[in-house]
Amino acid sequence: MAKNKTLETSVDVFDFIESYVDNDQKKADSYKLIELMSKWSGFKPKMWGPTIIGFGSYHYKYASGHEGDAPLLGFSPRKTQFSLYVYSKTEKSDALLEDLGKFKMGKACIYFKKLADIHIPTVEKLSMETIAYLNEHHECACRS
Repeated sequence: MAKNKTLETSVDVFDFIESYVDNDQKKADSYKLIELMSKWSGFKPKMWGPTIIGFGSYHYKYASGHEGDAPLLGFSPRKTQFSLYVYSKTEKSDALLEDLGKFKMGKACIYFKKLADIHIPTVEKLSMETIAYLNEHHECACRS
């Protein structure tokens, strides 16, 4: 069975941003996302793998038997664009994407160039929908 490569690490999030992000606007956007996602999730930021900043966690297990842990919400300030991990495949999430702004969609990842390109209140709604979905379908640190 393949092992999950994206594990929580002990790397300091702020050290990562200062050493990895080479653009002042991307740094400012990263710090703003940390502030917002910490507020929305109720969790402090932690590094997952070498480049993902995650908030909270949940445990997943697929029918294939593959299982692991992943952050509830997260983002990565990649070199060319941000990767945003706040999406769950629900009707409500799909409808919210219409109001998100300028982005590209991967399978479950939202890509954008700068925070000003996307609508923050919509990102918050997507985040809350994802937390609710994960809480209902997985062993989740978001359970009260």
